[in-house]
Amino acid sequence: MRPPAHLDLDNAPAYAAWRERKLASHPRRLEDLLVDIAVPGRLTFAEREALLARCAVANMALYASPTGSDPDKDIPRQLGRQLGLVNLDANRLADDDGISPLAVAPAGTRTEFIPYTDRGIRWHTDGYYNTLERQVRGLLLHCVQRAESGGENRLMDHEIAYILLRDENPDHIRAFMAPDAMTIPPRLEDGAIARAAQAGPVFSVYPDGFLHMRYTARTVSIEWKADAATRAAVAALERILADEASPYIFRGRLEPGMGLVCNNVLHDRSAFADSDARKRLLYRARYFDRIVD
Repeated sequence: MRPPAHLDLDNAPAYAAWRERKLASHPRRLEDLLVDIAVPGRLTFAEREALLARCAVANMALYASPTGSDPDKDIPRQLGRQLGLVNLDANRLADDDGISPLAVAPAGTRTEFIPYTDRGIRWHTDGYYNTLERQVRGLLLHCVQRAESGGENRLMDHEIAYILLRDENPDHIRAFMAPDAMTIPPRLEDGAIARAAQAGPVFSVYPDGFLHMRYTARTVSIEWKADAATRAAVAALERILADEASPYIFRGRLEPGMGLVCNNVLHDRSAFADSDARKRLLYRARYFDRIVD
């Protein structure tokens, strides 16, 4: 199956037209992504349309609500449902309801994984280690409490990353669409394979015509295809994500009652420090769905 015209590397006119529309409509400020909502579980028509409009042009939206530090998980769950996010990726570190409480874990298995520590997390999309049949397409983060300091996120629309890479050299896209571009080695537990190696592309196009990205900036537990084209593509993407002056990289910190809804865009997290008064807690819900109207 051929990709839609604008993502076809052999169709320069269609790409140019899509590129022009995308860049012209894309937000340039974090504030442009923000929507104030009164009751997350019961969005008004205008609130829902505002969230969908931002996701349509930037694959993400931020919301601010008066729920503050209310720990009710139904807040993000019901909000997601109203945006078409239903099928949760109930990964093994999530709670039984499929939603993960991102906080510093005091003990247990979670302490082995960076999201449950106070350490920074490099650029990535969620679920990059999942099988290709179970890719995370939608992501919701809801803040119950922020840290005393740190814990900021950077965000970049993966379609913008595609454009910047394709503009530099279409061969970067060809390399990143190879079925063996990026491999996550198997995870071993007690000498046995707990998760098999996962090979796949960085960029792929789903049957619905939407672009999907699978990426991590980690330098361990990852194997890139050992050819010059892939090495060049990886280096180009690293330069793009390291550009502090980029108008397409948004920076901010979620406060209590705020959240991010997105089509699994590129994001990172800075290190943080808790205090007795403020212990960071975010709920993370990963979905096999995209945000849909």
